[in-house]
Amino acid sequence: MESSAVLGGLQPNFPLCPSRNPSSTPLLRPFSTSHSSPSLSVKLQKQLPLASYQAASPSPFRRYSTLSNTFVNETSELADIEWDSLGFAFLATDYMYVMKCAQGENFSKGELQRFGNIELSPSAGVLNYGQGLFEGMKAYRKQDGNILLFRPEENALRMRLGAERMCMPSPSVEQFVEAVKATVLANKRWVPPSGKGSLYIRPLLMGSGAVLGLAPAPEYTFLIYVSPVGNYFKEGVAPINLIVEHELHRATPGGTGGVKTIGNYAAVLKAQSAAKAKGYSDVLYLDCVHKRYLEEVSSCNIFVVKDNIISTPEIKGTILPGLLLLI
Repeated sequence: MESSAVLGGLQPNFPLCPSRNPSSTPLLRPFSTSHSSPSLSVKLQKQLPLASYQAASPSPFRRYSTLSNTFVNETSELADIEWDSLGFAFLATDYMYVMKCAQGENFSKGELQRFGNIELSPSAGVLNYGQGLFEGMKAYRKQDGNILLFRPEENALRMRLGAERMCMPSPSVEQFVEAVKATVLANKRWVPPSGKGSLYIRPLLMGSGAVLGLAPAPEYTFLIYVSPVGNYFKEGVAPINLIVEHELHRATPGGTGGVKTIGNYAAVLKAQSAAKAKGYSDVLYLDCVHKRYLEEVSSCNIFVVKDNIISTPEIKGTILPGLLLLI
C-alpha cells in the first residue's frame, strides 16, 4: 500500500511549537567567544513571526535566533559552489566545534577547529556499543543577509533527554546553543543565499573513550559540523510516495525509539533500500504491537492533518488522513 505525503506549504522557519522553558534559554543574551579561529560575536534579536503579535507586547515564545556577526578581515563572499543544484549530500566546510569531558564530569570549554577527520580508539564506546546521539537542525539566510536559527534550545533539551537514556553526560542548553551559533558563524560563507537551501547543522555526542566490557565510556566528545544542503527528497516540495512496512519496525516499547540515538537509524536501511528500489521515496512504519498504528518514517517525522479520510484495508483497518511530512 502506498500513500502520498506533501512536503510543502510551510516557510523554512515556520513556528512549529514554542519553547518548553523559554525563561531558561539564553537566546536574547549577547554571546562572544575567542579561539584560534577568527574572533566571533553574535547579536541576537527577537523575532515576532506571526502578524497577529503586537510589537509592543513581546511574545513569551523564543522560536527564532537571528545571528549577525563581525569577523576579523571578514569578506562577504559566499563559497564558490552551484547553489541552484544543491542536494542533500555532505560538503566539507571550514570549521567544526569540539568539546570533551570525562564520565561523571561536566563539559566545560570547547573550541572551533578546522574541519577534518577525528581520531578514535578502536575500543571507543560509540564504535563498539553504539553509545552516541545526534541532532539535526538548520540555519537559513534571510534576504537581508541575516542568518536565522530555529529554536536551537529545543534540540539541546532533546539531546539532554537522550543523554540521560544513554548514560552519557551532555552539554548544558547554553553550551549547546552557543556552540551551534559559533559553528554557524565560523562557516557563514556556506549558508546558502535566501531561497537556495540551508546550512544543515549536525551536533554529535558520543562515547569516545576506550571501553572493552559493556559499560559507559570513560570519555565523551561533543562535536558539531555543518554542510550546505538543498531539499532532502529529490521531489523537492512535490508530494512523495511512501510504502507501508508491516514486518520491519522503527521502534519498540521500552527501546530507544524516543531518543535520537545513532542505532535507531541503521535499523531502517534494509526497508528503506527495498522501498527505493521499488520507486518509493521512503517507508512509513507501523507500530510493532498491533501493526496498524502509524509510527514514523525512516528519515523524518510525520504529522497527520485531518482531511479526506481514506479507508485502507491493506493495513488492517487503519485510517490514513492526508499526510504532511516535515524534515
